[in-house]
Amino acid sequence: MTSGLRRREIYINGRFLSQAVTGVQRYAAELVKALDRLVAEGSVPPGLAEATFTLLLPPNAERELRLTAIGQRRLGRLRGHAWDQVELAHASRQGVLVSLANSGPVLHRRHLIVLHDAQVYRHPEFFSRSYLALHRTLGRLYARTAHLGTVSAFSRKELAAALKLSQERFSVIPNSAEHIAATVPDHSILARLGIEPRRFFLAVGSMNRNKNITTAIEAARLLGRADHPLVVVGGGNHQVFGGSDGGTGATGAIFAGRLSDEEVAALYCHATAFVFPSLYEGFGLPPLEAMTFGCPVLASTAEAVVEVCGDAVRYFEPHDAERLSTLMRERIEGIPSLDLLAAAQGERLKLYSWQRSAQTMLEKLALLANS
Repeated sequence: MTSGLRRREIYINGRFLSQAVTGVQRYAAELVKALDRLVAEGSVPPGLAEATFTLLLPPNAERELRLTAIGQRRLGRLRGHAWDQVELAHASRQGVLVSLANSGPVLHRRHLIVLHDAQVYRHPEFFSRSYLALHRTLGRLYARTAHLGTVSAFSRKELAAALKLSQERFSVIPNSAEHIAATVPDHSILARLGIEPRRFFLAVGSMNRNKNITTAIEAARLLGRADHPLVVVGGGNHQVFGGSDGGTGATGAIFAGRLSDEEVAALYCHATAFVFPSLYEGFGLPPLEAMTFGCPVLASTAEAVVEVCGDAVRYFEPHDAERLSTLMRERIEGIPSLDLLAAAQGERLKLYSWQRSAQTMLEKLALLANS
């Protein structure tokens, strides 16, 4: 009977719905919604034909997803990692569990967990000591007990090396930018920020060190074009990260703070170019979001960013503010042709689909359910 229950029950760790929305939480939400559509259509592998799917939520989940085929259930009294390790582990013990946001129960043996990058191993300077110690330990435990996924070939290579595993242990389940295409831009944000269409550069990301916003700020200063300021969208998390960059007094920069998806979409629509100076990424979603609105992209040569963006962007070394400033000046002057960039952007966007990623995940879950 236990074997039959395991084959029928697929549980999804919904703790990401209690967390602030960053790229990881966005990934989890969009993948669950794509999975819901496939389940509603009956487009699941034969091994999951009789399965039921349930999203399990902690008591402090502030959001719920609109789902039609996947049930949702709140449970327990604990929060955070304690909820993962005790109440979620107990509730999902008879089935297969999928965790999409870097954490989940360490002792669940039918557990697919997505680790988004290897930053805690490769760049410890980005994190506080407490966060670093916890997540390094969790990662090593997952390497022993869980089935593993990640978001790019680069992250698969990095995580495999850091955890001393074969790359074959990881399924690659990528991001997509399709979700933002359905967002209706709120163009009034331009007036509120005091900027004009096609007369500003845009950077989206936290002020944390791995995002390297200071290079973009320095490039804007070197550019010296008050009529083309750099608009920086995002905030910082000082509890997780050991330090942050940037400030509100930088020459040529406007710090917009956190904005709604609708406001960010409008900025993508009207920016002269999107600037992405990140030092390290597991995937690098914002450039794809910018491409969705036809915005030219200037991006760092971080390996995952090059993997995702290919020939659809112009590149600079992450700390080379002078090179970035030159690229910004070229964009103001209309070099290179927008038509050439648009064609390449369209080809890159075709490579990433939430539905294909959900199908990849379902195939892995079918193997776990019938093992």
